Amino acid sequence: MLYIGNHTSSSKGYLAMGKQTLANGGNTFAFFTRNPRGGRAKDINLQDVQEFLQLAQENHFGKIVAHAPYTMNCAGAKENLRDFARETMADDLKRLELTPGNYYNFHPGNHVGQGAETGIARIAEILNEVLTEEQSTTVLLETMSGKGSEIGRNFDELRQIIDRVERKDKMGVCLDTCHVWDGGYDIVNNLDGVFTEFDRLKAIHLNDSMNGLGSHKDRHAKIGEGEIGLGALVRVIRHPATKGIPFILETPNDDEGWTREIALLRKEYEEK
Repeated sequence: MLYIGNHTSSSKGYLAMGKQTLANGGNTFAFFTRNPRGGRAKDINLQDVQEFLQLAQENHFGKIVAHAPYTMNCAGAKENLRDFARETMADDLKRLELTPGNYYNFHPGNHVGQGAETGIARIAEILNEVLTEEQSTTVLLETMSGKGSEIGRNFDELRQIIDRVERKDKMGVCLDTCHVWDGGYDIVNNLDGVFTEFDRLKAIHLNDSMNGLGSHKDRHAKIGEGEIGLGALVRVIRHPATKGIPFILETPNDDEGWTREIALLRKEYEEK
């Protein structure tokens, strides 16, 4: 089965997100745990959660992907920024236990001049403080395009983080097709080779790219309208390494556009 959906607004609650996903033709979705630019998370309506869980079960949803706010920088040089990241992640993971067994995705962070090695150590330190044996949520490190001082520009940096985490069974990777392409991984001509480097693969952000291979720009494009192209992205969803994992569209679209993209990708997937 192909589990596919788009990044949706969490402002109306879980049930509304689930219903909009179904209206778009999807069976999974991603959402921000709070305002992507930071701030306090909204209170959760327990009845809303229960109604969503029933809807998801009845419609055979795949795992959903919660996304941490962009302002959460676990690699930050300033202690107050790391405190915010630590507190935000701990709070998010606690709240996500209301929808158990899903994913929590975050951008590893920016070392802002400290160097990647220091940034990697800081990220792992926070993960070791926050992850618990009891949690059912898997935490995903997202692949990045390598702009500025981003950590996660290649799998080696992600592996270094995971190697330092004590509870490795709680960790995974979310591969963003635009990010890895912009980061220099040729998923058009060497998809098999790329997937041999990305173990612990749990989810994919399926996006085309406005820029060329290795551009380090991170500019998403609609499916089939960028430098990666429809054919290569279809090979991603058909690849054995991605079987059963959620595909999340973060393309520059509205619900009508995502509905078209989901229908197109389902059609291409089923014609293999």
